[in-house]
Amino acid sequence: MTRNPGRQFDGRKKSDIAGVPTSIVVGVVTALLALWFLLANLERVKIQFWFFTVTAPLWIALAATLLIGGVLGWVLKGRRENR
Repeated sequence: MTRNPGRQFDGRKKSDIAGVPTSIVVGVVTALLALWFLLANLERVKIQFWFFTVTAPLWIALAATLLIGGVLGWVLKGRRENR
């Protein structure tokens, strides 16, 4: 019998959960928690920038911050892999 170091006896990778890669499971759970957090913060708030102030629902500000952070993480990850 040949052993494959990254696999179990049934052919699945050790990092799989019920045949689904762990990174997918963690991503889905994180997205659901972020959605829950956004929906729990629906009140309107004042958001002050340098020269102006905007009144908007808090979930929009949180979603924009989440989106900007995701884009920055994706860009910086790609930059790090190119070194």
